[in-house]
Amino acid sequence: MMGGWPLGRQRDVSVTSLIRRASLLLLLLLLGTAAPARATEILPLDQIQPGMKGVARTIFAGQEIESFEVEVLGVLRDLVGPKQDLILVRLLGDKVKYTGVVAGMSGSPVYIDGKLAGAISFRFGFFTKEPIAGVTPIENMLRAAQEEPPAQVAADEPPVPPHYPLPEPVLAAAGLPATPQPYLVPIETPLAFAGFHPQVIRRLADELGPYGLLAVQGGGAAAAERTSSLEPGGAVSAALVTGDMSIAGTCTISHRVGDQLYACGHWLLAFGNVQLPMTRAEVVTTVPSEFASFKIANIGEVVGTFQQDRTSAIVGRLGPAPRMVPVELTVVARGRSTAYHYEIFQHPKVSPLLVTFTLFNGLFSTIDSGVEVSYRVSGRMSLRGYPDVVLDDMFSPSDSFFSDAFLVAASVSNAFRQVFNNPFETPAIQAIRLRVELLPDRHMASIENAWSDKNEVRPGETVRVKVVLRPYRGPSQVREVPVEIPAQAAPGELRILVSDASLLNRLTRSMFFGAGFFVPGGFGPRVTSLEQLISLLNSERRNDRLYVSVFQRSPTLLVEDKVLPSVPLSQMNVLNHQAALGRPGGGMLFGESLVSETSEPLSQVITGSRWLRLIVR
Repeated sequence: MMGGWPLGRQRDVSVTSLIRRASLLLLLLLLGTAAPARATEILPLDQIQPGMKGVARTIFAGQEIESFEVEVLGVLRDLVGPKQDLILVRLLGDKVKYTGVVAGMSGSPVYIDGKLAGAISFRFGFFTKEPIAGVTPIENMLRAAQEEPPAQVAADEPPVPPHYPLPEPVLAAAGLPATPQPYLVPIETPLAFAGFHPQVIRRLADELGPYGLLAVQGGGAAAAERTSSLEPGGAVSAALVTGDMSIAGTCTISHRVGDQLYACGHWLLAFGNVQLPMTRAEVVTTVPSEFASFKIANIGEVVGTFQQDRTSAIVGRLGPAPRMVPVELTVVARGRSTAYHYEIFQHPKVSPLLVTFTLFNGLFSTIDSGVEVSYRVSGRMSLRGYPDVVLDDMFSPSDSFFSDAFLVAASVSNAFRQVFNNPFETPAIQAIRLRVELLPDRHMASIENAWSDKNEVRPGETVRVKVVLRPYRGPSQVREVPVEIPAQAAPGELRILVSDASLLNRLTRSMFFGAGFFVPGGFGPRVTSLEQLISLLNSERRNDRLYVSVFQRSPTLLVEDKVLPSVPLSQMNVLNHQAALGRPGGGMLFGESLVSETSEPLSQVITGSRWLRLIVR
C-alpha cells in the first residue's frame, strides 16, 4: 500500500478526491508522520534458525544510521519469563568488535531476509567486549502496547536488573566457555544529564542505577537539524526532566507504525502505564569501554508521549506532550539572582526524587566554594481547585559532613511528596515557585533559659515570659513574649513550653494526628481529604520563630476533622464518644490540651526548649 492506494490497481476518482488525497499526503509529509512506502514485514520467531545472517541498524555518532551484520546463535525459549523468548546473536563487523554491545543500542532493529525479527536488548556479561547480544522478538514488542500493567513495585524497591544464565548447549554452540557462568543482562540505558554538577549526578546515579540506567554527563539541548530521524535505527529519548536542567534516557527506535513508535526492547523504569515525554535525540559519540560501552546523547524537542513502559519495549505516540510539573527556582546569593525553569515527569515513584535533586542542583552551584550559609526559603506550590501549599521556612548550616543544601531541598520536597502521593485523589499541580536566599554565616540561636514574671495567674490574665537566646558565637539576648492565659482555663496547673518549631510540631502531631502523620500511607485519623492535608501542611511551624505554648491537663477530643480542647465531661457524654473511640473516622481522646500558642518571628533559626509551670487560681 502507498498513500492508501492498492498497488497494481486503478480506480476512478474525481479531481476533488485527488486534490484531497494529495493535500493530506503533503500534510503528513510536513508533519513527519507519513506512512512508509510499504509496511515492514515481520519474521515470526518460529522461522528463526541458528546460522541465519541478518543486519542491525543503529547510530554510533551524528545522524547516520549504520548497519552491521548479525549471526543467529539460537533461540532461548521462556528465558525472560513466560512467553518471553530471546534470540541470541553475535554482532559482526569491525566497529562492533571494537565497541561491543553499547548502552544506548537497546532497540536497534534486526532484519533477517529483509524482515523485522526483533530488537537488540540484552548484552553478555560484564567486563567483556565479546559482541554477544540478546534480541527481543518483535512479536513480544508489539504485544507491549496491549499488555496489562505489571505488578506494582514498592516505591523504595526499584526492579533489580536480572541476570539470565545461558544453557551449556547454547554456550557450546557459540564457542563460549562454560566457566565462569556467563549470563545475559538488559543493556543499560544511558541517562544523560545536562545542567547538572558532577557531584549531584553521582548522588542521583546511586538512586536511579538499580533501574538499569547508566548516568552520563550530557552536553545540553540539541539543535533540530542535528537530531536523529524518527525511523527504525534512529535515536529517541525519554525525558525525566526538561528545561534549564534536563535528564533523559536514550535508546534506539525499533519499529514505527504511523505515529506509534516502539523502542528499547526492554523496560526503561518498569512503570507500566506512563505519560513520559518523548524527545528527539542527537547521538554525540559512542564511548568504548571494557566494562560497558555507551552512547552520549543530547536531547531535542518534545515530539510526543511514551505511554507504555513494559518488559519488552517502551511504546509511544508522536503528538502532544504529556502534562509535567513546572518548577521555577530562583537562587539569590552574593547580590546575584539566578533563575531556573524546568519541568518534571509525573510519577509517584520518581517525581519526589527528581524534585529533591533538581532543587539541590540549583543550590549546589552557589555553595561549592565551601562558604557557610543559611537558607531562607519562600514559595508556593499551586494546585488546581485547592489553596496553595506555602513553602516558607529558614534553615541554618550544621556541623554534619552531609550537605546542608541537600537537607534544605529534601525538606521542600517532603511537602511535594505528601501532596503528590496523597491517598485521596490525583492532584493537578500547576506550578512550584520557589525562592531561596543564601545568607552568609550561621543565622541561628539556642534557647538558653526562660522564666515568667508570675507563678500564679487568673484566667484572662497576661503573663510575660522572658527568654534568653544565645546566638551562634554571639552574646546572649533576652526576648520578652506576652502570653494571655485563656479565659476558659480551669483552676490547676498549666505548663508553658518555650520551644523551637521542631519540638512543637512533634508534640502536636503525636497528640492530634498519631505517629503515622507524615508517613506515606498513614496520615492519622484527622486527615481524610487532600484539602485537610494541605491545611495541615500550611499550619506547620517555621524554624525562624520562637514559640510559647500553653498546655493544660484537660481532655482533648478529636471527632473526625475537629479538635475540641478542654472538653467538659458533660459534653463528652452528649457526644457519646466512647462508642466511636478507636474506629476509623471516629473520636480520639487525649489527656492534655494545647489551649494557646504565641510566636515571635526572628531572623534566625531557633533551637532548644524550656518548660515552665503556672498555677491557675
